[in-house]
Amino acid sequence: MTDADHPRPRRSGLRGFGHAGPSPWTDLDRPPLDEAALRRDLVLPGALWTAVDVVAETGSTNSDLAARARDGAPEGAVLVAESQSAGRGRLDRRWSAPPRSGLFFSVLLRPEGVPVERYGWLPILVGTAAAATLGRVAEIEVGLKWPNDLQVTVDGAERKLGGILTELSGGAVVAGLGVNVSLREAELPVPTAASLALAGAAVTDRSTLLRAVLREFAELYGEWKAAAGDPHASGLLPAYTARCTTLGRPVRVQLPGDRELVGEAVAVDGDGRLVVRTPDGVRHPVAAGDVVHVRPQG
Repeated sequence: MTDADHPRPRRSGLRGFGHAGPSPWTDLDRPPLDEAALRRDLVLPGALWTAVDVVAETGSTNSDLAARARDGAPEGAVLVAESQSAGRGRLDRRWSAPPRSGLFFSVLLRPEGVPVERYGWLPILVGTAAAATLGRVAEIEVGLKWPNDLQVTVDGAERKLGGILTELSGGAVVAGLGVNVSLREAELPVPTAASLALAGAAVTDRSTLLRAVLREFAELYGEWKAAAGDPHASGLLPAYTARCTTLGRPVRVQLPGDRELVGEAVAVDGDGRLVVRTPDGVRHPVAAGDVVHVRPQG
């Protein structure tokens, strides 16, 4: 049974699901999140998370939280959408998914004591927390294609499980994460995408996964802030490189200005840049670009 089989009940605005009443979903494999239960478990005294809101639909959780940040919202707000109509990824790519088929959420951060030049580590921190948590809870291998695309292997091929987008707004950082959880093969936006279900995950309950990711992120974020954003002292850099599927691979990097760099990805430096060694032995740090893993020749 799919969403197309039955008409959905009417909803208007940014309504949450934290109320009793008739069943608000039509696909029994995709129940809605329980906002009240999430708040009870995550919004605790002394914890990072200060608010958790679940909305039925919105254009972009990042855009909504960015507006709150400009209005002075405190650190720790979490906004989760059951469906996004204008989800954005890196390089301003658009993507969408069926309602309640994934985790689509953003968090508002104000990293006191961390120099602004180290804010660039936050998308890597989100990716590291998500990959570690999903791998542990779902019992599958989840890797990170530089800088922060979540990857799994399905039928012997690497596929994208999710992605991360961070942006500055009102002096804060808004970090958004999208993860495909229960998408079926026919629902994938592109053949190179995947979902936890298609990867054979042991757990696909979104509430369990969301709680675990937010708790893992809060722990890593606390360590990173305590180290003033230093990726070495906080342990973030080694934790990331241990899961980075790009390292040690032949790559082709599409650079701004229609330039291309081909070589081997040999390191991630202290600024989070991918270091690519070209055939002439020169090491090139790459701060931004679209990386393609290529098969070694021979």
